[in-house]
Amino acid sequence: MLSFDEIQLLNEKMESQSPPEIVAWASRHFGADLALASSFGAEDMVLLDLLLKADPGGRVFVLDTGRLNQETYDVIEAARARYGRGFELFAPRTEALEALLSEQGPNGFYASVDARHGCCHVRKVEPLARALATAQAWITGQRRSQSVTRAHLRFAERDMEHGGILKLNPLAAWSEAQVWDYIRLHDLPTNALHAQGYPSIGCAPCTRAVAPGEDIRSGRWWWEQPEHRECGLHRNT
Repeated sequence: MLSFDEIQLLNEKMESQSPPEIVAWASRHFGADLALASSFGAEDMVLLDLLLKADPGGRVFVLDTGRLNQETYDVIEAARARYGRGFELFAPRTEALEALLSEQGPNGFYASVDARHGCCHVRKVEPLARALATAQAWITGQRRSQSVTRAHLRFAERDMEHGGILKLNPLAAWSEAQVWDYIRLHDLPTNALHAQGYPSIGCAPCTRAVAPGEDIRSGRWWWEQPEHRECGLHRNT
């Protein structure tokens, strides 16, 4: 476990490093104890490519909430074909999901922020905890320009929600344009919903297209205030 001082030094160093350099360092330093949490959105396709170039056997997992779009499953299959390998899948625990649906119904998350957080907890937060139980570090596709909740994002954080492991955000300083430049340069498969106005893609009932000029995460939980639009996977650390 890295100390807070060591993480501060990492952040100072990473400010001058590129995402490929950050991912390559993490792969060398942590090996099999490093995990990429992938939604197979645009940012995560970049990180997937970077990680598997650094280590073709690198650990990659996806949280299958049970409410993903078919287009998300399609891009997972395209990635499996491109890289010739599979990815770990973590799903909600059956008993917890059944209890949630019995209590709030299939769309109860629209009723309040607390109800939505309850749904996210069962479908995403608890599965993530299981996925990270054996990891020492994990990589996410968060960027500072995505939303107001991420404006002060650091490259490296100590993730106290998961035992103090290292949480890395290699794309923190990248713009959306830089993400797509990398995708086009390397001809990466992407979710078809991106071309339909979905810059950020989560569960189908909680994601919609955004209008030109809108915040790129304004289509996520659009019925809530911007400061509430996180699912619990990325708490301030």
